[in-house]
Formats: sequence, structure tokens, C-alpha cells
Amino acid sequence: MKNTALSHIHESLGAKMVPFAGYNMPVQYEGVNAEHATVREGVGVFDVSHMGEFHLKGKNALALIQKIATNDASKMVVGQAQYSCMPNYDGGIVDDLIIYKINEEEYMLVVNASNIEKDWNWITKHNDLGVIMENNSENYSLLAIQGPKAAAAMQSLTKIDVTNMKYYTFQIGEFAGVDDVIVSATGYTGSGGFEIYFKNEVAETIWENIFKAGADFGIKPIGLAARDTLRLEMGYCLYGNDINDTTSPIEAGLGWITKFTKDFINADQFKKEKEHGTERRLVAFELDERGIPRHDYDIVDSEGKKIGVVTSGTMSPSLGKGIGLGYVPNIFKKTGSKIYIQVRKKQIPATVVKLPFYKK
Repeated sequence: MKNTALSHIHESLGAKMVPFAGYNMPVQYEGVNAEHATVREGVGVFDVSHMGEFHLKGKNALALIQKIATNDASKMVVGQAQYSCMPNYDGGIVDDLIIYKINEEEYMLVVNASNIEKDWNWITKHNDLGVIMENNSENYSLLAIQGPKAAAAMQSLTKIDVTNMKYYTFQIGEFAGVDDVIVSATGYTGSGGFEIYFKNEVAETIWENIFKAGADFGIKPIGLAARDTLRLEMGYCLYGNDINDTTSPIEAGLGWITKFTKDFINADQFKKEKEHGTERRLVAFELDERGIPRHDYDIVDSEGKKIGVVTSGTMSPSLGKGIGLGYVPNIFKKTGSKIYIQVRKKQIPATVVKLPFYKK
């Protein structure tokens, strides 16, 4: 089991640690609901240093990204980030990722922790363009400072104007007394904030300075369990649950990051799906009665016939009701459609709703 540069600090703070994607990670500190509320109302810090960082360099770096990813990276300017996914040849997704344009000939790709090796091998296999590739996943730490008070809490640590940073842009500069920190207006919670990338050796210094600067704002460390409830309230896909090697970006509702302004791996198949539709769609649902939908619970119709499975589900801390995502046949994809979730021996009625579940 690998540790992040901050695992010992989480343990000293009394975090419940669990194995996740090969890393020893904090799942919760004071409890999921309290941590969830901290991020929705104030500011919290997640250690997500298990994520992978690849750097692609050279005059053909963009060409390689255009081939392996569905979104159109040619539209990016330096200092911009872009959400995308890498398709496979079977109509599924190798991984979803964020692409950062560092300069005209350098990009950083941030990939899911559980897919680092798979993604690296996939990109390497398609790199027939002489692009220099560096896997810096083991060298970088990543903190997500999230919540409506994040900018105010962190502004004293940097000359970068974090208060007015546009969503999905980033700057590289001094942060918490450390040079060359990537400060990115991205996140996975829907409550605003930043993600910061830096070398492992300065992790403790940055962590300490963040908590000193945020003390007056009620800043707290947050575990992976609240990260999951926060992202699900926004309807953000989780790789391994809602998207995987067998789900297409079109049926997963990721048509908005699938651009046919260029050619990419398996583009023809996805173009057909976009034009003619898919047999199933990922939908969001709320339970009409008390209950908690869980990953892999069956979704059934009014006659009890199985029509799909729950890919992500939880009791929403913000809404106080059961919410979830799951794939169902197209006839059930319309908002207002009635489906049922098989919770043990009971079939609980649910309604298909529009995302996000949580509206500010």
C-alpha cells in the first residue's frame, strides 16, 4: 500500500484510513455529513495526491492528445484546462481526465488513480509522433481546496487573483511560500474552489500554511466519502461506477465533451450513436420514499422486470433523500419517468430527474 506525502498527517488527525487505488487514503474524519456540509457552506481540503499526472511535450503533443481524447484540445489557450475522455476501440471509455495546456508544446494530463498504469500504456501505444512523455504521478501531490469560502481563505497565500479566476483556468506561481505551484479553478464538488499541484517534498509546508490561512474561515480536512456524496449531488461521473470500458460517452451523457470537429479513436462509432441514439442512457433519479440506493442495486419497471442497475447511489446529505445514477432503456430516460429501485426485498419507487440534484 502506497502512502501520499500527507498520509501520516491524516493518521495523526484521527482520520479513518482505507485502501483506495493502491493508496492509504483518508475516507473520513468527523463523519460524512459534517464534512459534506463544511464544503457546501464553508471550505474543506481533500488530499487527492493519488491521482495521476502525465506531461506530454514536443511539437506533436497536441496531435497526440487530439487522437486519444474526445474533446477538441485545439480550442484551448495556455492557462486553460479541459475535461475530456479517452475512448477505446470497443465503444467504451479508457478513462476520463483533465487536460491542462501549460504552453504551446506542453500539456499535463490528470488521470484517475486506479487507471494510471492502464492510461500510461494506452497513450504510449498510440504515441507514434515522437512526443516526450513523463509520468510524474509519484512525484506530485494534489490538494482540492473546495467550498464557497475557498477563495477568501486562500487569497492571503498567493499573489494569483484566485477570487476572480475563471472556472477551468489555471495559473502557475507562488502559493503558500512555494514557487511553481499550479493553482487551478477546478474541482469535483460543485461548490467552487481550487486544486493545487506541487512537488511531494513541499507537501507538509503547504498543508500547514493552508490550515493557518483558513483557520478564521473554519477550514477542515475532508475525506473521500464526502467527496463521493458531493460529486454525486452534482451528477458528476465516477470512473469504475458510472463510466468504464463498456460505457460510451454518448450514453453516459458526455456528448458535450465528444467533438467531431477532428478525428479521434473510434470517432465513427460515437458519431453514429450521436446521430441515431443509443439503446440506453445514464439517468439521474430521486427516491419517492425513504431508502438508500446503492451501487449495483437492480432498477426494475412497474412489473418488477429488471431494466438496469444503479451505478452510483447515496443518501444525499443536502437533500435528505436517496439519489442515484443508473443506465436504463431509452424509454425511461425522460424527466418524470417512473422507475423502481430494488432495495433488498422492497421495490422503492423513484423519479427520473434533471441534473444536478443539488442546486445552489
